[in-house]
Amino acid sequence: MTGQVLSEVSAVVAPEREAGFVAAYRELVTRPLPDGLMRTELLRGQDGRWRIQSLWRDRAALDVVRAAPGGPPAPRLFRDVGADPALAVFEVEVHRVTLVSPG
Repeated sequence: MTGQVLSEVSAVVAPEREAGFVAAYRELVTRPLPDGLMRTELLRGQDGRWRIQSLWRDRAALDVVRAAPGGPPAPRLFRDVGADPALAVFEVEVHRVTLVSPG
């Protein structure tokens, strides 16, 4: 076990709200990231389903963000476009990264 956790916030975003949602996420990740946030990505699925997955150093780092005034930003981004977010947290049991050299 690595101690890392992956948070996933997902919801269906209405097609007419998708551009604003993507722009808000882009703006969010230009700011300084919270301590312990190792990676975050916005994923588009089928039928308007979107996910924000974030890899955290440990559960404590995620808990600090979740306890902050105003709450964590990922669910707020979804709510701001009228979507109803669901949160899941996974413990990372095995981790491997392959580095790809620029081609």
